[in-house]
Amino acid sequence: MNDAVERIGPRLDKWLWTARFFKTRSLATKLITAGRLRLNGAIMSKPHRQAQLDMVLTFPQGDHIRVIRILGFSERRGPAVEAVQLFEDLAPPEPKSKANKDEIKSGASRDPGSGRPTKKDRRAIDRLMR
Repeated sequence: MNDAVERIGPRLDKWLWTARFFKTRSLATKLITAGRLRLNGAIMSKPHRQAQLDMVLTFPQGDHIRVIRILGFSERRGPAVEAVQLFEDLAPPEPKSKANKDEIKSGASRDPGSGRPTKKDRRAIDRLMR
């Protein structure tokens, strides 16, 4: 019976905050209530669901989709070194390369030092972006 008690942890929003995926617990709650969290492949919209060991969570974080397996629980939100031990990252985010940043930036670029765009320049940029 103790094994079953140890396998059930805190609420999902609290676990995500404790594991340092979100800066505040309310941000984690908003993500879950918006239906942006998948729990073992099923869409979850209730933050009060209890976290359990070996659950697989899938959610967006910045430009990446995180796929996490819960390995443990913590009584407090400790340092990042402790938080890393609470989960296994099944799809770690790829490091951003300089070439990747240049591709994103190349959309509407101007020469460095050319100053602020004029109204005519802004119209031309808008036509290019459409």
